[in-house]
Order: sequence, then C-alpha cells, then structure tokens
Amino acid sequence: MSTGRPGPARAALGSFAPKLAELTDDTLFGDIWTRHELTPRDRSLVTIAALIALYRSDQLPFHLRTALDNGLTVEELVEVATHLAFYSGWPTAMTAVQILRDLPDPEDSR
Repeated sequence: MSTGRPGPARAALGSFAPKLAELTDDTLFGDIWTRHELTPRDRSLVTIAALIALYRSDQLPFHLRTALDNGLTVEELVEVATHLAFYSGWPTAMTAVQILRDLPDPEDSR
C-alpha cells in the first residue's frame, strides 16, 4: 500500500544511502515491525531494551518516542532502564534515562 511519498528513511537518506533507506522503510518498518506475532508495544519494549543494553544511545530518542506512541509509559521506560542497569551496566541505564528525560514533550508542540 504505497502512498506515493517516500518513506521516512528514503526521505532522510535516500539520495545518500539508497539501499539502506530502502531496507529500513520496506524490510525493517514495512515487514518486521508489522508482523502480528508481537504488538507494536511489545516490539518497542524489546527494541528499547536492546538499544539500552547495547549502548546505542544515538538511536534511543527515535525509539523512545515510538515506544511512547506505541503505548509504553515514561514510568515503564524508566523501569526498563533501571532493570537493565544491573545487566548491561550503570552507564547504559543512566544514559537512557537522561535521553528519556530530555525528550521534548509532544504536548508542548500542540
């Protein structure tokens, strides 16, 4: 179901990294994220946990906003980071919580 507009990755990176943009839009978000075996909320929870544990803080803001859009609460996301502090390390958890704290409130843009 194409809208005729490029997906977000194609819009951001399409001319610079066209194959990566295509795979991101079509495979990752067009297939993997839409499979029915897990809800979008569950996929966000798993993704946030993996990004925190692997210390991939550059990807956290986007996925934290997506997690909130998919029904996770700030309190749940803080709890994920707190729990992971004992498995992936204190710096990973502290960084994740600071990024979450600093996210702009979507209510402010309305």
